[in-house]
Amino acid sequence: MSIDPGNIEEVSSNFDSSGELRPAKIAIVGRPNVGRSTIFNRLAGKKLAIVNDTPGVTRDVREVRSKLRGHNMVLMDTAGFENAKGHKIEAKMRAQTELAVLDADIVLFVYDAREGVTPLDRTFAQYVRRTNKTTFLVANKCESSASDAGITDGYSLGMGDPIEVAAEHNIGFGELDDAVELALRDVDLNLRDDNIDYEEAPVRIAIVGRPNAGKSTLINTLIGENRLLVGPEAGITRDSITIDYMWQGRRVQFHDTAGLRKKSKVHETLEVLSVQDTLRAIKFAQVVILLMDSTQPLDKQDLQIAALCEREGRALVLGASKWDLVSNKSEASKFLRDETKRLLPQLRGLEIIMFSGLTGKSVDRLLPAIERVQINWSAKVKTSDLNDWLREKVQRHPPPAVNGRRIKPKYISQTKTRPPTFILKCSRATKLPESYKRYLINGLREDFDLPSVPIRFFVRADENPYDNTVRKQGIEPLRTKDRP
Repeated sequence: MSIDPGNIEEVSSNFDSSGELRPAKIAIVGRPNVGRSTIFNRLAGKKLAIVNDTPGVTRDVREVRSKLRGHNMVLMDTAGFENAKGHKIEAKMRAQTELAVLDADIVLFVYDAREGVTPLDRTFAQYVRRTNKTTFLVANKCESSASDAGITDGYSLGMGDPIEVAAEHNIGFGELDDAVELALRDVDLNLRDDNIDYEEAPVRIAIVGRPNAGKSTLINTLIGENRLLVGPEAGITRDSITIDYMWQGRRVQFHDTAGLRKKSKVHETLEVLSVQDTLRAIKFAQVVILLMDSTQPLDKQDLQIAALCEREGRALVLGASKWDLVSNKSEASKFLRDETKRLLPQLRGLEIIMFSGLTGKSVDRLLPAIERVQINWSAKVKTSDLNDWLREKVQRHPPPAVNGRRIKPKYISQTKTRPPTFILKCSRATKLPESYKRYLINGLREDFDLPSVPIRFFVRADENPYDNTVRKQGIEPLRTKDRP
């Protein structure tokens, strides 16, 4: 199971060895804007990676489990190779791409046939050749005769015959599939195995928040490696990146997402695509960690994101990152808890974890909190217990009469989990006040220990079984004046 239902599953890059043989890894590499992500989407069979004409859209290595003619494989979409060094983000992207090449069994080296071979192509090709990986040269954008000269240039890279494709128009992928299939047969799959049981459904955890809240830093700290690009710049993450991880024998998936800004400030097409990817991650997650900057907690945008998660029915954990920057921690903690109760009453009992993703202090409290919330999110309450509880609640505080007529709650049951969903049958259902619904919802949350999760509560009219029976038989019930 993955964030996107189907036979495709996004995975992380590195695992400890023990257990089942892993699938072959295929890295799709090249310089910026040659069409790597488009080829990745075509081979994966789904539009997973963000595609845009802007160079350098892909920054982190994105992976997806897929199959090609019965062969299991992991496709890796990498950042565009740039000749940069130092601490710039381009240098970090280059380092991630080089690591992906070393980790791969097969490399698809992509270049732009319309533009021809560039000096940067030659530099990167030299690096790839030194790794001695099984490599295929892919000439992209070959939909017209304008690419003929560039295809000929490809031979100078020393990677064999170029495979001509036009990813945007889905041309040439039959030949590419043939070449990759032959290589998959020859790849030694005994090089390394992993400790992930892919038959087990993972707990899907989306980490969301405003830009620069520390989402990628948190995931790197949790998994113990520098898997995601981090830096002081806001908006480094663009794609929703999935990381598989084993915690206490359980499989979890972290989904690192792009920061969500106010809707009025999102104008550029690339940011719109990033926001859509983040919303998709929230929709398919089970638990959402809403990450806030402790120096500026509970911003209006934070509250809107929390409300969005509640509407989507996701279990929520509030994470206060950068806690090491807070001077008066006891006062800040009290303020944060009090304001959360006041501003998010629909999520009463919300778990709040204060930690520092950079130093790792108190990060170990996060996964146990996620486990507790996920258990509550999946809770099932017995119908008999619910109805005993309903009678007690109604006796203690009956619903108010409307227009001089009483409302009688009669029966309650839980129809769904994830999130817990309840249906109340009562007379004059449309007249039951919202305040009384809130009274019952809060009672459910407190009496059955369901904090931090949204509760769905529906009121339905209680039908008269006699009326239904006689109407089905074609008999109208007697009116009062007709009765003897």
